[in-house]
Amino acid sequence: LDKSFGAPTITKDGVSVAREIELEDKFENMGAQMVKEVASKANDAAGDGTTTATVLAQSIITEGLKAVAAGMNPMDLKRGIDQAVIAAVEKLKALSVPCSDSKAIAQVGTISANSDETVGQLIAQAMEKVGKEGVITVEEGTGLQDELDVVEGMQFDRGYLSPYFINKPETGAIELESPFILLADKKISNIREMLPVLEAVAKAGKPLLI
Repeated sequence: LDKSFGAPTITKDGVSVAREIELEDKFENMGAQMVKEVASKANDAAGDGTTTATVLAQSIITEGLKAVAAGMNPMDLKRGIDQAVIAAVEKLKALSVPCSDSKAIAQVGTISANSDETVGQLIAQAMEKVGKEGVITVEEGTGLQDELDVVEGMQFDRGYLSPYFINKPETGAIELESPFILLADKKISNIREMLPVLEAVAKAGKPLLI
């Protein structure tokens, strides 16, 4: 992928290629943007399959235009495509094979990682450690080796509201042992509504995490 600045990007990821496509003809570009949206939605929903989604979109458009040119009602065509999608999805679900073991997960991960077996194995290890209900995040590192870091419990993308909460100044962290945890879905602005909770926590002699 050639860019106006910096080195070109080498990739075979469908959505990365699609995002860089801009056509001079405004009508052709309008169609290209629609196909780009298909690729982006496939990537958001599954994290893979963008190239397949693009090829399917192109085929549907090509055959659809042929049908319209032959005199078919566009609305009937659209309804037919919707019904075909439902039938195709049901058939794919019936043909699908669940990933029941680590080997199968590694194979799927390898394909999604552009045939990188190392990444595929890491994904399988991560799935084995956190389970199907766990959360796996991929971050770009600064080292030369791929690493797997398992965090027990839950992780929230928020920091502490005040640096005075820090009880480990050498690391700038807060460590609480067996605390009570209060989850609130609204802003706490009045200390009075918190008093019953604070009194109960004080009697128990444990820390409180809000």
